[in-house]
Amino acid sequence: MKFVVNRYKKRTMKNVNLSIVLFAVIVLSAACLKVEKVSEIPSIKFTSFEIADTTDKQQNRLKAGILKFRLEDGDGDIGMINVQDTTEPANFKMSLYRKIDGAMQPVADSDDPLLPYSDYRIPYLETVGQSKVLRGEVVILIEYMSHNQSDTVMYDFYIIDRAGNHSNIEETAEIVVSENGVYRNE
Repeated sequence: MKFVVNRYKKRTMKNVNLSIVLFAVIVLSAACLKVEKVSEIPSIKFTSFEIADTTDKQQNRLKAGILKFRLEDGDGDIGMINVQDTTEPANFKMSLYRKIDGAMQPVADSDDPLLPYSDYRIPYLETVGQSKVLRGEVVILIEYMSHNQSDTVMYDFYIIDRAGNHSNIEETAEIVVSENGVYRNE
């Protein structure tokens, strides 16, 4: 009789071990099958704007601004296949604000040297793997051909995906163009 009880205990332990393994496999499988749901409307988040001294192709000294922001898009349709095609509307829009009498004012002048372009073209971005969710950082370079010591600016910007969806509008921190450094919203 003692022999039968021991066999019974062993069989019970095997059943318990098998149950634990099956439970773990089911939980892990369910975790792998979880589909991440991210909006098909792109979302952006300003991270930083850096001002630095640089030179252009002709070795002229100038200031450069480097705008960085994160993006997320659920269907991954960000970017233009042919960024040289000027018949397609741009997919990045930017507006300039200047500090005037202590307050930020929108600039309507399209020839302002602190906004050489209000439209940019983000190149075609591809997702990796089966997921269409696109996450990444975009970097936009702005070269300032001229500026004044007192120029303090701010930009707002948004992107447009290939389906025509507009992202949220983000804005930079206040930027003193003559002072090199990294500007962030606190």
